[in-house]
Amino acid sequence: MFHIVFYEPRIPGNTGSAIRLAAVTGSTLHLVEPLGFDLSEAKLRRAGLDYHDLANVVVHPDWEATLAHLSEHGTGRIFAFTGRASTGFHEISYQPGDALLLGPEPDGLPDHLLDDVRLTELVRIPMQPSVRSLNLANAASIAVYEAWRQHGYDSGV
Repeated sequence: MFHIVFYEPRIPGNTGSAIRLAAVTGSTLHLVEPLGFDLSEAKLRRAGLDYHDLANVVVHPDWEATLAHLSEHGTGRIFAFTGRASTGFHEISYQPGDALLLGPEPDGLPDHLLDDVRLTELVRIPMQPSVRSLNLANAASIAVYEAWRQHGYDSGV
């Protein structure tokens, strides 16, 4: 399926919601350290409900380790979601195994990561110009469901 990558997430509730998202879509959630919380936090567990055992979650010590893991598992394309992009997320033809990279609230992905030549493309989710960002878990949901929709919700019911 797809890979949801949270770069240095800071809010446990968003990550808990992403764990649930990974479980219900068959995606793998990758968390790139440092994390802004402990994985045993109650807010994380509460947001993920009883989906923790159903989700595939991988924690990586840093960006380089994340890239190595994705490469070892056949992921060749990484789409970075940022308000600085001009290409809409809906303009991409996603392939199974693609990685959807999202940055922490409130700042998003840092410049040095957005300049990484190993990224396939920078993409954006449209929003009103007067607001700064979407909730991280909501953005991940929009992204993975568009990718999955393009494949007819393969294996979904």
